[in-house]
Amino acid sequence: MTRLAAAFPTDRAALVTFVTAGDGPTPAILDAIVEGGADVIELGMPFTDPMADGPAIQAANLRSLAAGTTTRDILQIATDFRARHPSVPLVLMGYANPMLRRGADWFAAEAAKAGVDGVICVDLPPEEDDGLGPELRAAGIDFIRLATPTTDSARLPAVLEGASGFLYYVSVAGITGLQQAAQASIEDAVARLKAQTDLPIAVGFGVRTPEQAQAIAAVADGVVVGSAIVEIIAAHGEDAPAPVRAYIASLKAAIVAARKDAVMKEVRA
Repeated sequence: MTRLAAAFPTDRAALVTFVTAGDGPTPAILDAIVEGGADVIELGMPFTDPMADGPAIQAANLRSLAAGTTTRDILQIATDFRARHPSVPLVLMGYANPMLRRGADWFAAEAAKAGVDGVICVDLPPEEDDGLGPELRAAGIDFIRLATPTTDSARLPAVLEGASGFLYYVSVAGITGLQQAAQASIEDAVARLKAQTDLPIAVGFGVRTPEQAQAIAAVADGVVVGSAIVEIIAAHGEDAPAPVRAYIASLKAAIVAARKDAVMKEVRA
């Protein structure tokens, strides 16, 4: 069983977290996220034009780039993380330009060498993926695809083709961090996606509070939180690890409680 497969247990939803590499003391922040109880970590690759991201992650990208963060730096962060945390899944998330600049084969080989488990490429549609996906799969790395509220039944098979690890459901048709979808729409979407794939469904975009995480955890296989973590890093800078750890712990407790609530409801029924 791969690290990613093991990260989605059958008795509760997984907590999937996102931070931008090079924004703040990244190694210490990653350690704090692990200590807080995250099941999967997405490490964002900073880019000059992060079109899917809202103001918080846009600002984090700019801070990281201003600090001189390179793809080689990110791969070193991943390598060092894997040495410290051999069992925690690490996913690189970003845009095609940094991933393909030296060639898909180079990126896949270097990511595998660094101990990366999966890759999410936000702006590479399945119809144009004739290089990155195949190279990643050949290197043993999961290529995680995204579905959105506009991914209808005609397009979903193309999205699922070659996808692995988990399916990331972007719950709003917009950018990160600014709004959250209604719970009913999330429930309907998860049910529709589960009818078409055995991959775990992780829901993200707009998740901020433990209460929101708990509600989503009751129906999805994973809950993705990013912008709220990035905002803590922006507010606390070098002192971010402690508040990040506390915030992650609050999310994890809520996610665990979601399954307990479901069990109690079944018992009462």
